[in-house]
Amino acid sequence: MPSAPEQPSATSFHSPGEVLALISSGAARTRADIARLTGLARSTVSSRVDALIAHGFVDEAAEGGSTGGRPPRRLALRTGGHTVAGVDLGASHCRVVLRDIGGAVLAVREDPLSIADGPDPVLRHVERTLRALTEEAGRPPRTLRSIGVGVPGPVEFSTGRPVDPPIMPGWHHYPIPDFFAARLGVRALVDNDVNVMALAEQRQAFPDCRFLLHIKVGTGIGCGIIADGRLHRGAQGSAGDIGHIRVTERDEPCRCGNTGCLEAVAGGSALAAELSRLGRTAATGSDVVRLAQSGDREAVRLVREAGRAVGEVLAGLVNFFNPDTVTVGGALAAAHDPLLAGLREVVYRRSHPLATRVLRIEPSRTQQNAAALGAAILATEHALSPAQVDRAVTTGRG
Repeated sequence: MPSAPEQPSATSFHSPGEVLALISSGAARTRADIARLTGLARSTVSSRVDALIAHGFVDEAAEGGSTGGRPPRRLALRTGGHTVAGVDLGASHCRVVLRDIGGAVLAVREDPLSIADGPDPVLRHVERTLRALTEEAGRPPRTLRSIGVGVPGPVEFSTGRPVDPPIMPGWHHYPIPDFFAARLGVRALVDNDVNVMALAEQRQAFPDCRFLLHIKVGTGIGCGIIADGRLHRGAQGSAGDIGHIRVTERDEPCRCGNTGCLEAVAGGSALAAELSRLGRTAATGSDVVRLAQSGDREAVRLVREAGRAVGEVLAGLVNFFNPDTVTVGGALAAAHDPLLAGLREVVYRRSHPLATRVLRIEPSRTQQNAAALGAAILATEHALSPAQVDRAVTTGRG
């Protein structure tokens, strides 16, 4: 079933976009269903559905198996003429997924790319990739309805502008949405990568979960928050920035300018530096994972200790937020056995029994696809939002 905006209350279904929300969610399969759920007159239902069909959002076809009389006609979301893109910009990679609004993946590409190259070369690469993928999938660029972008730094979601991102030199307050609006004529929604990862985990892997935390443990450490089924960003978009919570009195410097932060103790770069001091060859979190998976005792020990450090912070979050699911992703999560063992050890010891009664702590199910998929889901939910659909029906533009 496609990702779709939440249904409005039954008394508010007046616009074509609100009717489409019923159809795309599967709540309404026929015109009669719409009339029954909304209380709208049959003539009004017909005008709404006819508008959606005319603008390519809905298909209506006769069902088989009629035993006489007029066969029932089934309404379904039309996916062929509408595509969205999800863009995952990591510290050293660019992953782009093209999907239709029904959720089918049409094309995927990942390339090595340094976010430190700056916004112009990085976003031009994304633009070229998007054009290549639409051609590969046989979908003209005009079918692109929206783009979701996940970046490895704080984002003011309302403007789509990164704010003082530590590993993104030159990106501070860069208007990413303006770039795509000028080049491709579509709306781009930009968010912190761990937020879209959390969205992917909840929508794709745990659709029945209403309260979920997704912990990313990589070079940086962050937390995406799903509260009552919705992505929670806080007042300005910085909710979940747990990597800079102080966890030790030691003076390990952090890239944020403070000392003793969780990221400075348990992040991939911190563990790699410690392993280097112990005589191992390690420069990145991926090297730490490689050593841990090969059975290196020091690497396994450090990853488990990192899990305990993350667990100290997570235990407070579990007591405060009371999630039913915690998922763990990021580069270090590839060594999930020692990482999760350390994390669970602390969380179940330090959190209140009521808060952990039904709590599950699991490795990410969307894994390396999480950010790109989550960004595509963000784009899909925007494209299918009643306001956006109503705009397309009114103006003829998606």
